[in-house]
Amino acid sequence: MNKSFFKSALQYFLELVHIIVISLAIIIPIRYFLIQPFYVKGASMEPNFYDHEYLIIDEISYRLRKPERGEIIVFKYPNDPSQYFIKRILGMPGEKIEIKDGRIRVYKDKNSVGYYLNEGQYLSNIEGITNKKFNLGEDEYLVLGDNRPSSLDSRVFGPIHERSIIGRVWLRGWPITKFRIFHTPEYNLIQ
Repeated sequence: MNKSFFKSALQYFLELVHIIVISLAIIIPIRYFLIQPFYVKGASMEPNFYDHEYLIIDEISYRLRKPERGEIIVFKYPNDPSQYFIKRILGMPGEKIEIKDGRIRVYKDKNSVGYYLNEGQYLSNIEGITNKKFNLGEDEYLVLGDNRPSSLDSRVFGPIHERSIIGRVWLRGWPITKFRIFHTPEYNLIQ
């Protein structure tokens, strides 16, 4: 073995360490502060999200603005913060929400007659939905699964606090045949 071999091996090793350090300096902040992967478990969001789908969660948007009605979010489960849930925001802070016969009625203030949410764009099954009423606090959101009969959501554990929200679903990356970027749905409120 000669000196040039050791010198070139050392240069190769130092360059490799340099590349790894730079890569980690870029990847780690993105992973922990901007976007995060999320793996869907269960049937609570069917037919929009199925078990074993791979999603990318946008963690930065809610640092710049408040969550909006209809956005699909990932949050810490209130009864066990080590678990993460995926649900849709349907009730906003300060609102009174009434769920009756599977329909959601929103009252924005005490004197409001209320409006029904038109959920036809993403909801297909409302069978067996129990009637409930919620008065949301100033930092509380009502979240429900799209597959209401099979969803553990605010009807069981109550509203969630804004601080428990991790981020909104930004895109579905797997399976690749179902790749999609998600936007906030627009609601028609029906009286």
